[in-house]
Amino acid sequence: MSHASDLVDAYAAHLRLPWRAHLSPAERVWMLVYPPAEERRVRARLPQLEDVTDLAGHAWVEVDVTDAFGGWLARHEYADAFVADPTNLTSSLLDEFADEVASQVRAVLTGPDVNEGTVVAVVGTGALYPFMRASQLVEAVDRDVRGRLLVFFPGRHDGSTHSYRLLDARDGFNYRAIAITATKDHL
Repeated sequence: MSHASDLVDAYAAHLRLPWRAHLSPAERVWMLVYPPAEERRVRARLPQLEDVTDLAGHAWVEVDVTDAFGGWLARHEYADAFVADPTNLTSSLLDEFADEVASQVRAVLTGPDVNEGTVVAVVGTGALYPFMRASQLVEAVDRDVRGRLLVFFPGRHDGSTHSYRLLDARDGFNYRAIAITATKDHL
């Protein structure tokens, strides 16, 4: 089987577990971890991931942040200056971008079609690099998760330290989210 197929199987195994209602926000977050080179293959499995979610009796809502930076930049009044000299993108401007992405995801998490039985899948987190950390996004929205937040995470997870490393490039962060990886022993 392919890595992407194994990842779908691992995700399906997590879906079959009972969903406890009284979890901390961090425990409602699932990180779907895969090698960055598998991004296209994993995205090609989105319909299959949605199907296994439906078969498990849960709803699936997807939010794609792949184009978030480009959209934000295009709407910004100083876009031309940023393109001409990227050093003009100060940390306060990048915080503004991070707030916008978090608001986009939060709007989906708190939408009328999302409840305690819904998986909200955030696709495209790799495209946020280097403008925003995945941890920033997760920590900004985790309190709004009603069901489960499934973050597509192209990178690595170290189970011994429970740290995540986006795109194998960014320094890792520790987070109590549940890591879903393509292993033979899914649980």
